[in-house]
Amino acid sequence: MEERIIVIGAGMAGLFTALALARPGRRVDVLERDPPTPTGGADEAFADWNRRGVGHLRHSHAFLARLRNIIRDNHPALLEELRAAGCQEMGFADGLPIVSRDRYRPEPEDEALTVLTSRRTTLELVIRRYVERMAGVTLHSGVNVTGLVGGPDAEGRFVTRGVRIGDDGAEGEETADIVVDAAGRLSQGFEWLSEAGVVFEEESEDAGILYYTRHWRFLPGQTPPERGPIPGAGDLGFIKYGVFPGDNGCFSITLAVPEIEETLRLAVMRPDVFDQICTLLPGIANWTDPARSEPISKVFGMGDLKSRWRSTIHQSQPIALNLFFAGDGLVRTNPLYGRGCSFAAVEAFLLRDTLAEQTDPAARAVAYQAAVDRDLRPYFTDMRTQDRQAIRRARNTLDPAYSPRFKARLMKSFGEDAVAPAIRSDPALLRAFMRGFHMLEPSSTWLKQPSTLAKVLAAWVTPMAFKRRYYPPKLGPDRVEMFATLDLPADADALRLGLVAA
Repeated sequence: MEERIIVIGAGMAGLFTALALARPGRRVDVLERDPPTPTGGADEAFADWNRRGVGHLRHSHAFLARLRNIIRDNHPALLEELRAAGCQEMGFADGLPIVSRDRYRPEPEDEALTVLTSRRTTLELVIRRYVERMAGVTLHSGVNVTGLVGGPDAEGRFVTRGVRIGDDGAEGEETADIVVDAAGRLSQGFEWLSEAGVVFEEESEDAGILYYTRHWRFLPGQTPPERGPIPGAGDLGFIKYGVFPGDNGCFSITLAVPEIEETLRLAVMRPDVFDQICTLLPGIANWTDPARSEPISKVFGMGDLKSRWRSTIHQSQPIALNLFFAGDGLVRTNPLYGRGCSFAAVEAFLLRDTLAEQTDPAARAVAYQAAVDRDLRPYFTDMRTQDRQAIRRARNTLDPAYSPRFKARLMKSFGEDAVAPAIRSDPALLRAFMRGFHMLEPSSTWLKQPSTLAKVLAAWVTPMAFKRRYYPPKLGPDRVEMFATLDLPADADALRLGLVAA
């Protein structure tokens, strides 16, 4: 008997769910609210694709090695199609600091540390067209899912039998053996459960930062600038920046500003201010040089960034049967770390394995949540901790009376005088660090290895004169200098917060 699975949403989570769950004897229907893809290729998708459900569609993306490896291992033909569409791959050696390149010795594992880069619209377009050709998968555009079909069993668990669909009062039902909510940030699945009386556990807090992205295209005959000593991504405390190589001669710049820096984040929305900031940051100034490239988009803003972890297990029992979540509806993270799409892909393939290993609905629910907890929770906790630290640093930057305590000074020294010069001087250490960054192992694993920790501690006690060349170079002007150059009042936010007297 054919098993039917309904997937809500055809964003990255929904597409990876289809890639993971399609198999003989199973019918997968992907229900997407937004219109179908436009005709044409990557440039048409970037210009014309209307994706109301994906607010960050035209923001910078780089797809971590964990995601690329999932595609490589499970759908190698898809990886070839992404390459043919102009998506680029950046290997571990491409990201080595100049000061340590002469010490680099290739290792077989380096291939697994390859990043996939493109405009988000290009990646999603290619994956979607690939999914639409898969046997047993049907993608339905313009279908609005308005609720779940089902009800509580004797133990209070919501037993899902399908979904409600429709608009303008014309509502119908679609039955399914399994429903996967992959609707992203706009997912209503947990709200629908709550309306049915289901209690669930949730942790949520603001990420404390806002994003601003603009896209460029290289002029005819121009190529990316040679990599210099100043990296194409960095953190100045009051602003973070990154350049993201794209596809087909395009790239994007993202500037991320702490929420508390109201004056700067309001100004950066203006294209002239955005472009001026780019000229002040040596790591990206060569990219946006008018002799090399031209902007092809407005400045896209993105707010309401949260870290959120939801669980489908409450008091050791599943809250719903035959209903699973993948993507931002289940776990939502700060896009700063670039892990949202990777989380969605991992969840989709964890669900594949769960369905293959378990047949009882309750056992499936418990096993899936346990797998998500085991595989993704360490990264979520680490990212949330970093967000909290960044929020504190941003406020302290505005407070002229702030004086760091001993523990804060110690941790700052460990990061700046030990970790940074150590990984910039030793490719083996950088390789170990990047394994955590790319979700190939927990983020903290590399520092727990005795040999690795010994190297970092050795760098910490090495006199500065002997490791000076391995410190990161200055990334750009300090806050006072940048605000003066931009003709912005540097103390306006401190006054607004009452940190200085009027």
